[in-house]
Amino acid sequence: MVVITLHRNKCIGCNYCVELAPGQFQMSKKDGKSVLLHATEKKGFHTLKSVDNTIYDGCVEASKACPVKIITAKLI
Repeated sequence: MVVITLHRNKCIGCNYCVELAPGQFQMSKKDGKSVLLHATEKKGFHTLKSVDNTIYDGCVEASKACPVKIITAKLI
């Protein structure tokens, strides 16, 4: 299982996550910040749990590219 977390409140809207993992991220037209698709939100953190391990590599690349380091990707 893959667990992806986004601390959306600190997003600066650089768009790297969308470029590297377009199946999991998109940019909001309302505020220009990243949105983690199909995620649940709790206290400002958006979390996606998926059994599709193929999304892991793209999300790891997105987390490495994020200049404010607000994305985590874990295999559990």
